[in-house]
Order: sequence, then structure tokens, then C-alpha cells
Amino acid sequence: MSSVDRITRRSALRLAALAPLTAAMPLRAQTPLPRAGGPQLKPALNAYSFLEMLNENMKDPAKGIDLFGVCDFCAKHDIEAVDLTGYFIPGYPKPPPDAYISRMKRYVHDRGLVISGTGVRNDFAVADKGVRAEGVRLTKEWIEVAARLGAPVVRVFAGPQQPIKDWQAASGNAKREDVEDWMANDLRACAEHGEKYGVIVAVQNHGDFIGTGPEHLSLLKRVNHPWCGPLVDTGKYFGDDPYADIAMMVPYAVNWQIKETLGSSLRSPPADFKRLAKIIRDGGYRGFLPIETLAMGRKDYDPSVEVERALVALREAIGALKGGHI
Repeated sequence: MSSVDRITRRSALRLAALAPLTAAMPLRAQTPLPRAGGPQLKPALNAYSFLEMLNENMKDPAKGIDLFGVCDFCAKHDIEAVDLTGYFIPGYPKPPPDAYISRMKRYVHDRGLVISGTGVRNDFAVADKGVRAEGVRLTKEWIEVAARLGAPVVRVFAGPQQPIKDWQAASGNAKREDVEDWMANDLRACAEHGEKYGVIVAVQNHGDFIGTGPEHLSLLKRVNHPWCGPLVDTGKYFGDDPYADIAMMVPYAVNWQIKETLGSSLRSPPADFKRLAKIIRDGGYRGFLPIETLAMGRKDYDPSVEVERALVALREAIGALKGGHI
């Protein structure tokens, strides 16, 4: 039995409970993606790992690091791809000027890199239709930015933005089915725009509205658009068996965030990179696996050190699957 089939009984029951919400919908968007050539796992980097340093640089260009510096880090460590989070691009949420786009494209090319994706801050969980409409407008605008950058994916959130605590509070305690419905409508509008520009809308599980694989799949089935798929965050499934949730989503994954822990704090179980790599390989994934490390309250957090540590562990795990080393 493959890792994709090893779903715990409780996970299966959760999926069965959600099935009536989506049973009548065709699975056009959520059939396993056709991946020619067999599995291929390629470590990459999500720029958000350098959150604190990037924020510092946004306040004072003489401090911290900018996205060009993150690209240099990737080149130094032979990382093939970088996910350039949109809100670290100067001027966000406004689109960057053509000169910035051209400079970044040339910069990554000269360093032998590709841009694997970008991401925006949106809120489709909130009851306020105006806020949701602004999120759709913003996402569409950054779909066009992604196309100009050559990024194939724009990451969006399913849950609310801070300081709102959770989707229940954001939605005014609306029924989950109703929230999923309006969220799916917004995501579908984004996906339709993404199709025009060749950019996939990737919905991240962020531990709030989407905390399990069945919940992730339920939303995407309701969206029902081939240009909307899951960004699988390995640290943000909070069901009984996060590995089973990850395995469930591998065949549909369009992007990733590979985390150090199976949770949001250092008290969470550490990620088993060998187990993760096997699950992702067995699910047939072919593409980049961006690492994203987080400070998680560590005052001595050094992203250069933590990313390199995770990179070594992921490369060793992938190498072990091949019977060799990377």
C-alpha cells in the first residue's frame, strides 16, 4: 500500500463527513495531476525564511537582506529555485515597476535560478464582502506580476489575516459550508484570471480554516477550477496524523512549504524529512520543494543556519531514496 493510501481511519471519517458538501461537483480540478517522467524532488527556498531580515531591510536598506540577497544565498548553496514572497517586493501591495521586474529576472537568470512562485496577503474568510473583493483584486493584480516575473504560482490564504483570531470570528460565526462557498467563489474568480496569464492560484493550508487534508480537498473541489490547487504546508495540518494529510494532498500539489516542525512552535514534533520525502516521492510529485524555516520565538534564530540545516536534511532524505547522495 502506497503512502497516499495510508490515510488514518479518522482522516477518512473527516473526509466522509465533508463529502456531502462536494459530492455533486465534478472533480475536474481535483483529479491527480498528470506528471510525466516519474517523481522528481528538487529542494528550493521560500524567501519568507528570512522574514525578520527582510522586514528590517524594508525599513532601512542598509540593514538586513533584500530579495536579491536571498537569491545570492540560493546561488551560494546550489538551491535551484526561490519563492519570492510578494510583500517583500518594494512598494507592495502596489505592483513593482517594470525596471524592478527586469532587474529581478536578469538577476535570477545570471545566478542559474528560477522563480518558483510568489504570494500575497488576502482574506477570503471575512464576512465583509468589500474586504474579500479587495483580496480578489489584489490577487488578480499579483497574478499579472507573477506572469511578468515568470513565476508559475501565486500563493493565497484561505483563513483570515491578523489581528482577527480565527475564521469563525472573521466570518461572524457563519456556517462552515457558507464560508467555504463564498471563499470558493473568490478563489474561482482568481483562478479564471490566472488561467489567462498562465499562473496557478495555490491555496495554502494555514492551520485555521484548512487544518486537515480533507478540509483542503473539500475547498478545492468546491472551487472546481484546474488553475487552482493546493500549496501543501507540511507544518500546518493539525489532524490526528499530519503525514496522512500530506499524503492525501501530494497528487494534487502545485507548490509546497517544507517546515522544520509539524506545528507552529518548537514544542511541535520535528519533521521527519526521510518520511516526508518518501511520502512525496510515493505520491508521484515532480517539482520544487521550497523550504521555509521560521523563528518560532527563537531570539538567536539565524535563517542562514536553519535553512542550511533543513536543506542538508532534505537533500540527504532525497538522496537516501535514490540510494545515493545529492
